[in-house]
Amino acid sequence: MRLFLGVDGGQSGTTAVIGDETGRILGTGGGPACRHPGAFEEAIRTAGAAKVEFESACFGLSGGQPETEAAARAAVRAQHYVFTHDAAIALTGALGGEPGVIVIAGTGSTAFGRNAAGKEARAGGWGYIYGDEGGAFDLVRGALRAALRQEEGWGSPTTLGELLLAATGARDANELMHRFYTPEFPRESVAALAPLVDRAAASGDAVAHELLNQAGQALATIVGVVRTRLFGPEKRVAITYSGGVFRSPAVLARFRMLAELEDGICVVEPQHSPAEGALITAYRTAGIACTLKKQ
Repeated sequence: MRLFLGVDGGQSGTTAVIGDETGRILGTGGGPACRHPGAFEEAIRTAGAAKVEFESACFGLSGGQPETEAAARAAVRAQHYVFTHDAAIALTGALGGEPGVIVIAGTGSTAFGRNAAGKEARAGGWGYIYGDEGGAFDLVRGALRAALRQEEGWGSPTTLGELLLAATGARDANELMHRFYTPEFPRESVAALAPLVDRAAASGDAVAHELLNQAGQALATIVGVVRTRLFGPEKRVAITYSGGVFRSPAVLARFRMLAELEDGICVVEPQHSPAEGALITAYRTAGIACTLKKQ
């Protein structure tokens, strides 16, 4: 039996999906962020396969570096390797390999698209200092800014500061801000606090509600940029999404509403995960066209 591997190597974790030659998914496993030693081995082991040779293996890597590719080759034996970026596998999975545009909002944010001719374009993804608008880190940064302004007496009233202090154990917003500059709070740990913004908004916090609206607007904007570059105005285009920020009903609703203001845009739910998108790419690399079958 020929085996195929799809790997989503992200900033927060690594997911591996293994399938047979019929498209049947045999196992799914996870590990730490792809730059951590042993991430690929752990993800594949927990997926139910260790020390096997794959017909084809596709790795979608966030911020892929040569050393990360080298680690993947050392951890995985395969006849054919494909290395691409995380947005490409997310699009392939979400739309089943069909043309369209995806916006990813996890720790950071980016939009990526591919048309029927194979032309690709992307927008955003410039990192947490200069970009990543609408991502989880950006949401928490906005929440902390609001807390600092309120503490100094020139910001609108908000419960965000109280929630952040309770979640982190900091004494005040100033101490929390300084902690966020230390190794104690890497980007992923800061981003993990993003659901607090939803909690505040659900309780009627106007500042939190506005931060969620801004996130949805930013994500709709970068999707629109990619759509314009790849598809004509008369074309019907499927738009989809991925990432933890879209677990927020407020962000998703705002994004959907603004994206669909453009004629021909249809926002659809993702069909498959990014790791499953990598598996689809692995199949196509081997010349196999099949439909994924869940366990």
